[in-house]
Amino acid sequence: MSATDPGARPRDFRVGRGLSEKASAHLANPREQVDIVPPRLASTVLLVRDGEPDSASSGASGVEVFMIRRVPTMEFAPSMWVFPGGGVDARDAETAIPWAGPSPQEWAARIDVAEPVARQLVIAAVREVFEECGVLLAGPHADSVVGDLTAAEWAAERAALLAKEQSLAQMLSRRKLVLRSDLLSLRDHWVTPPFEPRRYDTYFFAALLPTGQIADDATTEADQVAWVRPEDALARVAAQQDRMMPPTIVNVERVGRARSAAAFVAHQPQVLRVMPEPVVEGDSVVLRAQLPENSEPT
Repeated sequence: MSATDPGARPRDFRVGRGLSEKASAHLANPREQVDIVPPRLASTVLLVRDGEPDSASSGASGVEVFMIRRVPTMEFAPSMWVFPGGGVDARDAETAIPWAGPSPQEWAARIDVAEPVARQLVIAAVREVFEECGVLLAGPHADSVVGDLTAAEWAAERAALLAKEQSLAQMLSRRKLVLRSDLLSLRDHWVTPPFEPRRYDTYFFAALLPTGQIADDATTEADQVAWVRPEDALARVAAQQDRMMPPTIVNVERVGRARSAAAFVAHQPQVLRVMPEPVVEGDSVVLRAQLPENSEPT
């Protein structure tokens, strides 16, 4: 869907000095269309679980979301708190992958993309969450999920995926596992603004932490990982103690409105294509995004 959908509403986000300078330069001298970097397809996953109720905070959500803070040397979003995810690559285009749940054709209809693109986005989501935090949305059967993945053999599988020595399809086939596409739900769709030198066309998915699995910190892309309460994470951002990009803020807020992790994953919200645009407000530049009227079930 387009961000110009009548159900969209504008929201402004203040940005740091570096991004503000790039946005201001773009507004002062917009580049020709040929100079704009095409966005790369990407998938990211909001991995959620039910936390312990906080009796000291009336009305606080018990739902927690797994997040990583990117190392400061990353070219894109350094030192930002994000969800596990990354770009689609050639490995994700393999068609001979064991698959259970909604078919690539059904996902194509849900995401509103061509079937090969939908397949790649789902595969990338499952691959990235396994590579970055060791959670595997797959099982030996269509109604089961693998359990404890802390053994050294699984670390070796992750390392081989990261080194691009194998594809997710090859790993699943060899281990006689099937990808569980039914464990994912589509949440959001954001595109990096055109003034950025690195751009992503990112689809946000959600998934429950499978029983018996543990999300870990064994990734070189992060210097911190944590299960966070939305209220706490947003408070740290507001106090300028932590940093998040606009799509991350919006989706953490949505987790905070969910009554349970299962309800959050089961909910199928309206999904618009959102690409923030720089707008001059007074003596500063903000990023304005057109967001869907999107509330979580209560």
